[in-house]
Amino acid sequence: MTLLRWSARLPGAVVYGALLVGLFFAFIYAPPEAYMGQVYRIMYFHISSAWTCLVAFTVVFVSSLLYLLGKGDHWDLLAHCAGEVGLLFTTITLLSGSIWGRAVWLVWWTWEPLLTATLILWFLYAGYLLIRSAAQGDPARMRLSAVWAVLSYVDVPIIVLAVAMMRGLHPQTIEGFNINLDPRMTLSLFINYAAVMLLALYLLGRRVQLAKTAETVAALKERFRF
Repeated sequence: MTLLRWSARLPGAVVYGALLVGLFFAFIYAPPEAYMGQVYRIMYFHISSAWTCLVAFTVVFVSSLLYLLGKGDHWDLLAHCAGEVGLLFTTITLLSGSIWGRAVWLVWWTWEPLLTATLILWFLYAGYLLIRSAAQGDPARMRLSAVWAVLSYVDVPIIVLAVAMMRGLHPQTIEGFNINLDPRMTLSLFINYAAVMLLALYLLGRRVQLAKTAETVAALKERFRF
């Protein structure tokens, strides 16, 4: 939670600066790919968003579990906010992957295991957010949404295993858990991942602040209602 408080106070200029550094490494420093040329550069944002959404849903899973174990309503609030951030980056992952696929595979979509598992992940956590939004402070519905979030997490290890083990149409930049890239590409990838993660933390911190403010306003309305 200390990290979350720090991210809430993080200046937006720092986040934007990190993203600009990532753009420099993605488009200037990193060399073109031997077969895909320049179009491969979308990889830096596609993979970074994919990794970030998995981290966000891990936060949802842990927070929902702690809420179900009776550790406090603040864990449910964190899970809800992290779920929104995770769904945002899952959407970016699917859209950027579709654009990349159209350029390389000549199709916008194909039902290979990794793509299908990621689309399922989007629907699972969209469902979680719908259930959580409908809870309206009802403890039973909040517990139901937390259970859904915990069960939905089963798709995350499936995606990780699909990346590492399954041979689909995706470029084999990752074999097992090794990254097979030019060192400059690897450096550019991790710099962009750090920048995107910083953006996700920034958004999560701001979203939690907004949720707490909304709760305070609702409590004040209830207190002074005649």
